[in-house]
Amino acid sequence: MSVSDLFKPLELLHGPAMRNRFMLAPLTNQQSEHDGRASEFDQHWIEQLAQGGYGLIQTCATHVEASGIGFERQLGIFCDEHLAGLTAMASAIRQGGGLSAVQLHHAGHRANPLIGGIPAPASHYTVPGVRALTTEEVERIRDNFIAGAVRAEQAGFDGVAIHGAFGWILSEFLSPLFNDRTDKYGGSLENRARLTLEVIEGIRRRCGPAFQIGWRLSVERYGLLLEELREVTADILQRELIDYLDLALWDSAQIVQDGTFKGQSMLSVFTRLDRGGVKLGTAGKIMGAQRAAQLLEEGCDFVLIGRAGILQRDFPLQVQANPHYDSPKLPVTAQYLRSGGMSERFINHMRGWQSFVVRGSL
Repeated sequence: MSVSDLFKPLELLHGPAMRNRFMLAPLTNQQSEHDGRASEFDQHWIEQLAQGGYGLIQTCATHVEASGIGFERQLGIFCDEHLAGLTAMASAIRQGGGLSAVQLHHAGHRANPLIGGIPAPASHYTVPGVRALTTEEVERIRDNFIAGAVRAEQAGFDGVAIHGAFGWILSEFLSPLFNDRTDKYGGSLENRARLTLEVIEGIRRRCGPAFQIGWRLSVERYGLLLEELREVTADILQRELIDYLDLALWDSAQIVQDGTFKGQSMLSVFTRLDRGGVKLGTAGKIMGAQRAAQLLEEGCDFVLIGRAGILQRDFPLQVQANPHYDSPKLPVTAQYLRSGGMSERFINHMRGWQSFVVRGSL
């Protein structure tokens, strides 16, 4: 496929089509207010992205419970006081011509007590001195994911993207290493996947027929088993429970190192599934036009832009103008990010990423 194919519309099962194949990945940026309200910096960031040519823009990880916070200055969607800021963000994206989604997040056992988080592990042994969630507490968290989706719809977003990656709570429950429960949310793969499925199905019931649902899945670390995740994913795709699957790979070209699929590309393990009308995309070191186009050839319906979007807010427009466009080489100076309109809060967050900001740059 050519770079021009990236600019073809993409129909989704629910709601309007993406105008092209570029989706902005959910990017943690730690620039909201301490109570989870969107700040002027959030709004300015979204306004920049909204003019960048994306087909769909996801917010940063947005926590569905105050106690489920994982990062300082994390965006929230757990109370109605958050609606005004979220509504302004959704409006900016809509005015720019793209679709919008709130990424729904709960930190689970990694909730940070230093900023009001309460660790919520699936198992007793995960966090020393912290008991496992009761069945009723799991159901409360499930219901708060669903309530977050309802607020996202009220705020004018086209949909939500459910964060099921990187060991956060839904990923944690899927893991046989982190989940030794004996209730209906533990034991068999069916039980460990139950929380994810109940969140997805609950959102579909509570939100309108045009509301879109995405699911972010990672397949590495945290005791996750690739074969199991493929089985769960196959079921979700075959039943068309979601509109799009977001594969959060650290490298979109990575190769499976062991197990049933050893030697195959991680991406191919999922692109070979019968996905019905569900669309599939991946993130992972997509820094230029040619790599993005190549991923369509490898079976993706869309690509998720992360680091490249931080470096250049209008990455899709850059690709449209130059089919050989490549992102600036990392690391970059803080001044480079500042000159592009990035807030000091976001820049300080990026200093924590390995080899992104030149060490010591002011």
